[in-house]
Amino acid sequence: MLAFVPAAVLFLVFLVSVREDRRRFRNAVLLGLAFLSLLPALLFQLRHLPGAVAVTVVVLLFLGPAVGILVLGALLIANGLTMVRKEGRRPANLLSGLVGLAIYGMVALLVVVGTRGSPALDAAVLALLLLSLYVSFIFVCFLAYAFLYGRIRVRGDVDYVVMLGSGLIGGEHVPPLLASRLEKGRRIHAAQLERGGRVPLLLTSGGRGPDEKVAEARAMADWLIARGVPEEHVRVEDRSRTTTENMIFSREMMEADRPDYRCVVVTNNFHAFRAAMTARKAGVNGQVLGSPTARYFWPSATIREFVAVFWEHRVVNLGICALLAGLAVFGVLGGLGA
Repeated sequence: MLAFVPAAVLFLVFLVSVREDRRRFRNAVLLGLAFLSLLPALLFQLRHLPGAVAVTVVVLLFLGPAVGILVLGALLIANGLTMVRKEGRRPANLLSGLVGLAIYGMVALLVVVGTRGSPALDAAVLALLLLSLYVSFIFVCFLAYAFLYGRIRVRGDVDYVVMLGSGLIGGEHVPPLLASRLEKGRRIHAAQLERGGRVPLLLTSGGRGPDEKVAEARAMADWLIARGVPEEHVRVEDRSRTTTENMIFSREMMEADRPDYRCVVVTNNFHAFRAAMTARKAGVNGQVLGSPTARYFWPSATIREFVAVFWEHRVVNLGICALLAGLAVFGVLGGLGA
């Protein structure tokens, strides 16, 4: 049983960290480390299992991920083609397809090196493999915790429902992606009214872009009012240009009206966890809820969110990447020198 102690300790630290603040990225890493430390413990227990069960566990632990990564690559390539067909050839829409191709490219490279390797090439490929494993681990951590974070529900009364803006169609019309956020906010507002507690205000947040005829917040407010939300229940924050400004300017408005306010912030589900981290840094007193997104849009959007989170923590991430690359080169070339 001692083999399970590291996993148990890491999971306990994860729970404490979540209780302290759900909006920290370290929660995702702690969850991943707890799971990773569980694997050696499970392998240690194999000798106590019947032969057929032990073989099944080994297959699931090792062959399962290998097959899964190939299936994932195919699905991402297919999704990339769908994104290009439905959303156009903008770089952001190519992400899922490019990641799928990168997966197969990495597999092909490993096969080639296995048959034609040289010391320098071995070192380069080992470094690339270690970097890929690290980035994949961080991505799985991000994905798993973002999924868990997305299960948050509104509990108790809130004073504000903040809805983050996005681009408008034709410079003045609410697109489906933004409408999903507004509908989620409207439903939260209606549910709060049914509780019979405080009447929450719907705070739309988003400024006017250079190609927009009206501020995003104004178009969002008009959308809500047109669907039955009383105008006196709507507030407009129309200065912000980024998610960080969304949070800061909205917080200032809420604090000015009610210093002890409590809120929820609404965005699309793929953006919820990163928006929650931004909300924490901006000092917003509330969690972030996600609204539904079209399935074909989700993979590329999620990869884009992960890249942004990875870069926000670039000092740590790039430092670890440099260390892994150095270890790979030293391990291969240093071994030859010995």
